[in-house]
Amino acid sequence: MPIRANALAIMAKAPLAGTVKTRLLPYLSAEEAAELARSLLLDQLSHLGAIEAADLYVAFTPPHEEALMRRLAPASFQFFSQSEGDLGARMQNIFSALFAKEYRNVVLIGADLPPVPLDYFAQAYDYLDGPEPRVVLGPSRDGGYYLLGLNRPMPAMFENMTWSHDQVFTQTVTKLADLGIETRQLPIWFDIDTPDDLQILMTREDDRQNVSMKNTLKLLQHLDGRRR
Repeated sequence: MPIRANALAIMAKAPLAGTVKTRLLPYLSAEEAAELARSLLLDQLSHLGAIEAADLYVAFTPPHEEALMRRLAPASFQFFSQSEGDLGARMQNIFSALFAKEYRNVVLIGADLPPVPLDYFAQAYDYLDGPEPRVVLGPSRDGGYYLLGLNRPMPAMFENMTWSHDQVFTQTVTKLADLGIETRQLPIWFDIDTPDDLQILMTREDDRQNVSMKNTLKLLQHLDGRRR
């Protein structure tokens, strides 16, 4: 039995050069992009470690990099590897694995974004904690979503979907409406995938970000220094 009613899973890819943040090439080298992915992951995991309302998981890929991922994460996180398949299949399998552990509410987020305000998670779990099927979506600026929360398995929402384009969020909202599932949207947030995303991150004035993104901001200052 789970310790808590809620689970939070972070979808994370091992920060290996040439396999992560490839949309930032050649603005960054493959090694710099991997450093960025590592810093974002470290900050995200440290930030989310403060959540007490949910059991914490890292759903990682590739499967043979478990030792690396365990070295990067605080001891409060549990681990399991992602399945094969497209993004929808992998998300569905993460939800299935955690609901099989008898969690009541499951929230899934990505690793490659600035630390999400903790009150967003409180809002998500409060909304999900109802008797009828419910979904929480956190829309991202690129047209996808950075957070997805369910209060029961919903494999139908992942069927016949296409991924990695700027209409994913809109298509998902339409799919959920067609399925008759109540949905709540959290405030918009953003991933760090392109040089423009990096520029936005570096120019944001947010005291909470400065506290929760120490590794990433230190790296960005170092990279900026290399270019001067």
